[in-house]
Amino acid sequence: MRHLTASLPTSSPAILHLGSSKARPPSEDFNRVTGYPDATKQGLIVGCLLLGAFASNIYVGSLADWVGRRASILAGCVVFLIGGSIQTAAQNIHYMYGGRFLAGMGIGMLAMLAPLYQAEIAHPSIRGRLTTLQQFMLGIGALIASFIGYGCFHGLTGQAQWRLPLGIQLLPAVPLAFFILLLPESPRYLAMKGRSEEALQVLGRLHAHGDTTDPFVVAEHREILEQIRIEAEETRDAWVQLFTIKSNLRRLLLGIALQFSVQMTGVSVIQYYSPQIFASIGIDTSTTLGLQSGNSVIALIGEALCIWFIDRLGRRRPLIWANAISGFTFVLGTIIIKLFPAGSNNANASRAFVAMTWLFNLVFSSGIGPLSWAIPVEMFNSATRAKATAITSSAAWISNFMIAQVSPPAFASIGWKFYLVFAICGFTNALFFWAFLPETRGIPLEELDHYFEEVPVFVPGSYAGLKDPNAREQELRRGRVVVGGQAEDVTDILEEKEKV
Repeated sequence: MRHLTASLPTSSPAILHLGSSKARPPSEDFNRVTGYPDATKQGLIVGCLLLGAFASNIYVGSLADWVGRRASILAGCVVFLIGGSIQTAAQNIHYMYGGRFLAGMGIGMLAMLAPLYQAEIAHPSIRGRLTTLQQFMLGIGALIASFIGYGCFHGLTGQAQWRLPLGIQLLPAVPLAFFILLLPESPRYLAMKGRSEEALQVLGRLHAHGDTTDPFVVAEHREILEQIRIEAEETRDAWVQLFTIKSNLRRLLLGIALQFSVQMTGVSVIQYYSPQIFASIGIDTSTTLGLQSGNSVIALIGEALCIWFIDRLGRRRPLIWANAISGFTFVLGTIIIKLFPAGSNNANASRAFVAMTWLFNLVFSSGIGPLSWAIPVEMFNSATRAKATAITSSAAWISNFMIAQVSPPAFASIGWKFYLVFAICGFTNALFFWAFLPETRGIPLEELDHYFEEVPVFVPGSYAGLKDPNAREQELRRGRVVVGGQAEDVTDILEEKEKV
């Protein structure tokens, strides 16, 4: 593309529309301002954002536990706005490096904090839909970005061709920074800080129109307080308990594996290098940009499907099937590109290859992408959730950076054979999650420790303690609390409140 080698960055590595030395030719004015960067420097412009996102996850978990979820989200918006402004006003390549790194830090913070906050305020029965809704909104952002990029490619020249897209990327962060101040703090964070009454008020606001005597609110409040009390007694250091308690370490390794598996599906290769990939089968850059816009629409359809089925089908089965189908699309795509390379002038082969990339995008967007962010935030207890998801998010960014750096030399040295890696990994990902990933649908966050202690490492055939999400929510509405595997009834608490 003739504007900057990056269009609008989003907060998910699955749909980062970042350019590269091999993807879209930068505009002449961008080359002039940045000193005509060679391929290595252009790649570093791309990589700085990913490195910034990785760096943010070193501290964002502790920050979220220190100042709260809302304040941390606000901080992420501010950091992103500073980084985006530096890019937009860049006077040389060093501005771009610094701006991209800061913007990446903001993106990394928001990508981790948004699903974390959503998971902590949601009903058990809709938690999956709420956390995956973020991916749907990212898809809308990607669709808008693709059309802005296409418009800049065909309609602008000079500095506006690359400064305008970089300036537009700032707009979504402004309302987010303001609206987060209107939302309540996470009740689990408030309870962790000893602000029990505030946590009760927030739960009433979230789940019962402000009624703090509602049985569901009282039961959930009781469950949160008891779980946090148990966590405080049993483990004083959240970082230590992540690595010393077997069930925590197991969950952490699953979260890291999940994020690495996303990149091994080949999604970033398609996103970053689609012009080069399509050129290898005879499709020009302008046509590729139009196809990417269509691909963004398909991604939205997939993300909408995920929102619809995630709390019906759960997390485990869709993730397994999506990985298997993604591997299948790469098998067929590899065969097509091997038999009908550029110059063969086979229109049907080109259409079939595009169809495979669109099918891949559909299954990725309906399963792998959204679930890679939804699952980690609902696997951990209150004491470890922020820190654990910071680590799993770091795995997402560093694996994304790895693929972005490895792909160009791989294309140069082995060509179409590079796609075989992703064809194989799609199937091995599916096998791995079939064997080791438990289902977490509908389990209240405070009951996950006990659940993961019950489920064996080899999961098939052992859905210990798994319940229908609506059934468990109804139990909470009747005042039934489960903490550490022990059931309690909050009816007495309600009766005492009525007497008072």
